[in-house]
Amino acid sequence: MQSRRYADALFYCHLALEAQLKAVVAFKTKKFPPLTHNLLHLAYLTGLELPSRQIEELKEITTFNIKTRYDDYKFSFYKKATKKYAEKYFKITEDLYLWIKKNTPSKK
Repeated sequence: MQSRRYADALFYCHLALEAQLKAVVAFKTKKFPPLTHNLLHLAYLTGLELPSRQIEELKEITTFNIKTRYDDYKFSFYKKATKKYAEKYFKITEDLYLWIKKNTPSKK
């Protein structure tokens, strides 16, 4: 993490989880997943029973998807996205990603 673009890196954490959840939704429903960035909504659609801690983590990670038109929100997020905060959420993202993968039935 030498570039110090922690906010951008956290956005990619959001994208990784969004893609994983949408893949599970598509697999289970056999339909194209909804056009949403709300990780909680996508998690609900997967039918997976996430522990409350993971639900809270998804709520926070959902905020990493920053809308470009909200400059004041972007600025406050950039201030929050320190190295320590980013490292914490890299680990959380990895754990969530692997948990979702492990708890999703695979096609055999």
